[in-house]
Amino acid sequence: MKSTRREMEKRSEIGSAIEELSMMVIVKPGEKHDSAHIPTKPFVSVCYLVLQVLDKIGPTMAVLRQDVYQNIKTLELMHESNTSVNSNLVEILKSEAKEGNARKGSSCSKALVWLTRTLDFTSSLLQTLAKDPEKRMEQVVEEAYELTLKPWHGWISSAAFRVALRLVPESKTFVNILRTDEENYDTLKEKMQMLVSLFVPFLEDIHGILRLYNLDKMKST
Repeated sequence: MKSTRREMEKRSEIGSAIEELSMMVIVKPGEKHDSAHIPTKPFVSVCYLVLQVLDKIGPTMAVLRQDVYQNIKTLELMHESNTSVNSNLVEILKSEAKEGNARKGSSCSKALVWLTRTLDFTSSLLQTLAKDPEKRMEQVVEEAYELTLKPWHGWISSAAFRVALRLVPESKTFVNILRTDEENYDTLKEKMQMLVSLFVPFLEDIHGILRLYNLDKMKST
């Protein structure tokens, strides 16, 4: 048990996310949309790892963190309420759409939409950082935000994020925080690129499923 814990401590969040995504299989919908499948528990695990990465950016992410955490808990609690019935996120989307609850309150549909956008943000951020490690972190975060989250945020969220941008660490500091003791920058860069290469098709598949349920244009209030 101790050796397993040590292995977990050595593995970075990036490495753990690569492992989770490598094992996750999303089944795209067929003609009748009946076969689509997004495994709930593995998706939640990836989101928790991404939250740990975002935490390393520091206080800037506090603007997003609470919402991200609440959305993860929404899916996690739904899964735990009936692990066999709620093992597939698509079935949860289907159920909420049928009941007319998809856009109401703290629905799982809304949680999945916003968590997917958070993964878009993280993928964009890591992709830019891997390509240009000398780029100012404030610019990296801002560009990722403009591309992935801002189009869906109301003016209050956008204004809060812009203020928080002043608190981001330097790129070098962020990269050093992401690395384990055994990793150098080149190793971490390879892992960031690998994670992004896994994220791209994974997120394309989820966005395709969200479009089927007319959830892809949902905005915050």
